Amino acid sequence: MPDSEALLASQWVVRIGLFLVAAIAMAGGTLQMVLGQPHTEPRLDNVHRFMAGVYFSTGLISLWAGITIRQQGTLVYLLALGVLLAGCGRLLSISKVGLPKPAAVWLGYLIPELVLPFVIAGAHYAGHGV
Repeated sequence: MPDSEALLASQWVVRIGLFLVAAIAMAGGTLQMVLGQPHTEPRLDNVHRFMAGVYFSTGLISLWAGITIRQQGTLVYLLALGVLLAGCGRLLSISKVGLPKPAAVWLGYLIPELVLPFVIAGAHYAGHGV
């Protein structure tokens, strides 16, 4: 598609969704890299900061995919799957050790993680197909 051609509405939905994922992952990755895992042992802090780097880099990839949405195919589905799996990890944590306080904040993280991947994947399918 030529760059001068307008994005489809579905492509805008995907782009905005990916930009949202990018903002959250880059901000969250930066925060977790700086804070680490307080009140813990070195092994857990090390893993926490490593995963913060992965989180941040996923944000960069999401940002790039959103900017270049016309050229993207499977990558969008993989990013959506990653967000969904992150939400599933949060659900598993809640089932094993309970819901952190304040509950509304953590549910505010969880619900979009379980919904946004379907919105992104569905809109991408509508705009690009498989």
